[in-house]
Amino acid sequence: MKKAMKKLMAALLAVAMVCAMAIPAFAEGAGTAGTGTTYTITINNPVGTYEAYQIFSGDLHDGTLSNVTWGTGVSEAGKTALGDAKTKAASLNEANVKTFAEEVSSYLDATSGTYDAGKITGLSAGYYLVKNSSVGEHETYTSFILKVVKDVNVFPKGDKPTLEKKVKDINDTTDDTTSNWQDSADHDIGDEVPFQLTAKIASNFADYKTYKFVFHDVQSAGLDFLEDTVKVKVGGTELTADQYEVITTGLTDGCTFHVVIEDLKQIRSAAADAKVVVEYKSKLNKNAVIGSKGNPNEAYLEYSNNPYDTHGTTTTPNDKVTVFTFKVIANKIDGATTKALEGAAFALYKKDKAGDWNLVALNNATESAAGEYTIVDKDKTTFEWVGLDDGTYKIKEVITPAGYNTIDEQIFTVTAEHDVTSEDPKLTSLSGIATIGEIQFTPDTSKGSLSTNIENNRGTTLPGTGGIGTTIFYVVGGGLMVAAAVLLITKKRMENR
Repeated sequence: MKKAMKKLMAALLAVAMVCAMAIPAFAEGAGTAGTGTTYTITINNPVGTYEAYQIFSGDLHDGTLSNVTWGTGVSEAGKTALGDAKTKAASLNEANVKTFAEEVSSYLDATSGTYDAGKITGLSAGYYLVKNSSVGEHETYTSFILKVVKDVNVFPKGDKPTLEKKVKDINDTTDDTTSNWQDSADHDIGDEVPFQLTAKIASNFADYKTYKFVFHDVQSAGLDFLEDTVKVKVGGTELTADQYEVITTGLTDGCTFHVVIEDLKQIRSAAADAKVVVEYKSKLNKNAVIGSKGNPNEAYLEYSNNPYDTHGTTTTPNDKVTVFTFKVIANKIDGATTKALEGAAFALYKKDKAGDWNLVALNNATESAAGEYTIVDKDKTTFEWVGLDDGTYKIKEVITPAGYNTIDEQIFTVTAEHDVTSEDPKLTSLSGIATIGEIQFTPDTSKGSLSTNIENNRGTTLPGTGGIGTTIFYVVGGGLMVAAAVLLITKKRMENR
């Protein structure tokens, strides 16, 4: 029943007629059309397929249609409801022809002519209403007024909205503010990531009785939508909460949320070609995918596509942005043997714009209120910090393996590059460069990782009991005793003299 109603309402998508008191006719030129003469409507840049309904018929002479009667495209019920054809035709003008097109569209009967490749051929003299019989995916029904005289060329007065989804990036170490809106970004886990949806209202907005916009947004598992951050603007004017609705529950289309504007015709700032902008934030969480696959976020717009059907809608294609995040892997080894070394713990810090170091995370240690560290796993040799973005970092060894020297603090910069203008953004490069220290990283763009070895070297060995050191002490001590004895004997001899 719903589909049948939709087809019926599609008939209201009129390619209607602008007329005066005398009805202009299909005529190849001045004079009287001969019996059997047919005419053609050529539709430029057609959208979908079209069909024609003869609304008025009559006698064609010198470009004028006289003795007007209802055409074959009007049903018997329509003829009764609409009244005398000659009277109705004479009453039409540019101000009311659109209303008439809506009215007569409720009483359409047989089509006329044959449609193929943008042309409706085989039309006899008369006055026709032309409409879409179908439209393709993501397309709108046309709604244009046309004046038909002889063979005619017409241009559909249809338009469709567009949708763009964007995201912002920031380097916490170097930047005070976020980047411009773009197609990709990299963020730390825990960051609140800014997103933007921008749609353009169709140019034939005025032709619609109602105009619905629904923003459909699909978040990946690594992003938590923050509903209270949503802001909506139409034509630059921010809407109040009662002018739109954010829906997060009961959705069956796989979306995370919808932002619904039920009827833009009720929004004062809405107009043809005006922008409707939705901005919000999502938090990058611990489920975030690390590396080149990233964390995609897609959206599409559902919108009214039938000027005379208050229920007909279609959608734009999906638009996608991607948020990337990375990890650092440190392997603890003995500097002399390069074997894995146990008993260490580290802290990772990130530098902010003010130059301060902020703790990212301890690894393999807990810290007491007094600032003392306790190791968690004494056998651990590999350390990971997951969910990092670009910026400057510092690794500090907070617990050192017994018998080894503590490493100097290692400071390095993470740099990432990714497509910022792409329908399918990719991570293109990743690097970690030491600025203080000797740390060296091996990047893996696919895995989004920067791997390094952190070496510890043993401390200096002091002499111990029973070793060569004891012998040295014995030799030196014995020599001193002999020398003292010699001096004592010499002194006594001198005194006896």
